Amino acid sequence: MAQQEPQRQTDRSLTMSRAMVEAIAHEMRGDDDVFYMGEDVADYGGIFDSTDGLLEEFGHDRIMDVPISETAYIGAAVGAAQAGMRPIAELMFVDFFGVGMDQIYNQMAKNTYMSGGSVSVPMVLTAAVGGTYNDAAQHSQTLYGTFAHLPGMKVVVPSTAYDAKGLMHNAIRDDDPVVYLFHKRLMGIGWMPAPDGPKTGVPEDEYTIPFGSADVKREGADVTVVTLGLHVHRALEAAESLADDGIDAEVIDLRTLVPLDTETIAESVAKTGRLVVVDEDYRSFGVTGEIVASVAENGLEDLEAVERVAVPDVPIPYARPMENEVIPDAEDITNAVRDAHSNE
Repeated sequence: MAQQEPQRQTDRSLTMSRAMVEAIAHEMRGDDDVFYMGEDVADYGGIFDSTDGLLEEFGHDRIMDVPISETAYIGAAVGAAQAGMRPIAELMFVDFFGVGMDQIYNQMAKNTYMSGGSVSVPMVLTAAVGGTYNDAAQHSQTLYGTFAHLPGMKVVVPSTAYDAKGLMHNAIRDDDPVVYLFHKRLMGIGWMPAPDGPKTGVPEDEYTIPFGSADVKREGADVTVVTLGLHVHRALEAAESLADDGIDAEVIDLRTLVPLDTETIAESVAKTGRLVVVDEDYRSFGVTGEIVASVAENGLEDLEAVERVAVPDVPIPYARPMENEVIPDAEDITNAVRDAHSNE
């Protein structure tokens, strides 16, 4: 059995993409029913290096390039999973989920329920999320709240290489469908430099990170900042600058949205009394509102101030200055924490 949450001290550092690939390769070596399919995942290695190097070891029978038809190959993955295999299907960009929406929402997520439990759907749907590199409104959305909204799927969003590996092991082994969303900016590819932080120590041995277990990336006493993905690193940057002014921010990395670790959030807010939720998804009907509501429902008496930082309800602009304006940065987080802290 794999060790859960091993010691993180290691001399070996990996980018997030390499950590993901290492976990996938390990699972493929141990189980012939695990295979990977998607657009440009074989010969090209994934445009965000999500499968780089896997073709050389496993060949085209298990690392499969597919036609540009999300409807077809996600449907094929659902069928393979129901037949006993463990497919990983990649959406090149999460924005393309609409093309295969019926296969994702009405088949992958619901077939176990609709069959009365007679079939399971042990598959992983991976997809790249996020902006910050000027690819306009149809290639830059984050959308994890969309998947979290409808029941039947677990939703995973790693922010570091260490988390990416452990969560990927767990995702492939899960008997339910898992949506595994990786932020382009965190992958560590040469043409899209990552911020400081996602490249971390990663143990060589296999390990799993249980779903529904948030990670306190920075402890603090004054304000709780809850976030995920890229904005974990932007929140940590903001927290360091705030510390110079005597404001001690605690940063919680959700790691998974479904299941959601409301207990860790509530414990932190009980300590700090102030909550800032940061999200690269849209503001309305999304993650920020859900987290604030969960705290209010379970610990309203602890809550002295709330701020939300998210993408406004507009298409992601193409022009760099406009994109930078709508996607929250460290300064936006800093200002929100200051506002929450000043509400005494």
